[in-house]
Amino acid sequence: MQQHILITGASGAIGGALAEAYAAPGVSLCLLGQKITQLESVARRCRALGASVTVKPINLLDVDGLRLWLHDYCQTTPPDLVIANAGMNINVSNQLEGELWTEMDALLNLNVRSTFALVNAVLPSMRQRKSGQIALVSSLAAYYGLPMTPSYCASKAAIKAYGEGLRALLSGEGIRVNVIMPGYVSSPMCDAMHGPKPFVWSPQRAAKYIKRKLARDCARISFPFPLNYGSWWLAVLPSAVSQWMLRLTGYRV
Repeated sequence: MQQHILITGASGAIGGALAEAYAAPGVSLCLLGQKITQLESVARRCRALGASVTVKPINLLDVDGLRLWLHDYCQTTPPDLVIANAGMNINVSNQLEGELWTEMDALLNLNVRSTFALVNAVLPSMRQRKSGQIALVSSLAAYYGLPMTPSYCASKAAIKAYGEGLRALLSGEGIRVNVIMPGYVSSPMCDAMHGPKPFVWSPQRAAKYIKRKLARDCARISFPFPLNYGSWWLAVLPSAVSQWMLRLTGYRV
């Protein structure tokens, strides 16, 4: 049987690498993204690997349009795996003037609202079949708010909490939900971030790791070690200690 996989943000570094990691004969990929040139390039590479590929340039901020399209898509091609990968990042300026509301609004709409809408739209089909898998791409930044990217951290914390809640809710229905928490993965978005970037992985390495962990149905897929371990401790330790650690490692205002 053909495996149907839907990936949002497929024109980005991680999304494109995930598409190629899954591309193989017997796999049908539906790739969503806004950068049509990059999307078509990813599609060509995936087809060369034997996959059947559909490209869908779509504005994920148009939640009503997204939900309408997903309803039709799930009727004709019910996805076995949905990877909600689309996202953006913003930060405070070099002058520490804070984040612009227009950018914050766009970030929350894309990172949170469109992701929730995506999951809500594909769930009825999966619940009816009592099978399926949903992978939500959060971030290690979800563990603790960083002073240079407060809105981004908040949005990824929302995705983490949402995924964890859904996993418990749907555990008895044959639907697997996984939260992916990458550290630094080489990409234009990563390059634009302020602060140190230790233990950077290539998109290809990250995609292979994510694919392997999804196959094992790991609830939380965080990497790389030891950055994931240190990030977890930021959420556990007293706030004063966590703030001191951020200053010590260069993540400070």
